Amino acid sequence: MFAFLTGNRAADMSAAEAVEKSRAGEIVVIDIRDGMELKATGKAKGALHVPMAAFKMRCDPSSPECLPELKSGKPIAVYCASGARSGMAKGMLKRFGYEDVHNIGGLAHWQRAGGAIER
Repeated sequence: MFAFLTGNRAADMSAAEAVEKSRAGEIVVIDIRDGMELKATGKAKGALHVPMAAFKMRCDPSSPECLPELKSGKPIAVYCASGARSGMAKGMLKRFGYEDVHNIGGLAHWQRAGGAIER
């Protein structure tokens, strides 16, 4: 009923799959939480930090400040604290033209799947 909040999680990559693909260098992982959240909990090892406030500027391919990692053509996995904001971020990335985008939920999902955290 509320799939729009989570970016249709049923079709998304699992956190475990994202952890494995990240370890192999096959995916771009983006943490969209704000700086205070990162300071409190750390982030997924290797993840790019792109808070929602800077999302359009850093992720839109038409922006001169678009992150070069997003031009790699690799699948993109986004997460936040619970999966709601990353669902919105997934939708934005799709509207920007990225096709292989996944909402993997929250940082806790990453950790439970064996993903390392960096501070």
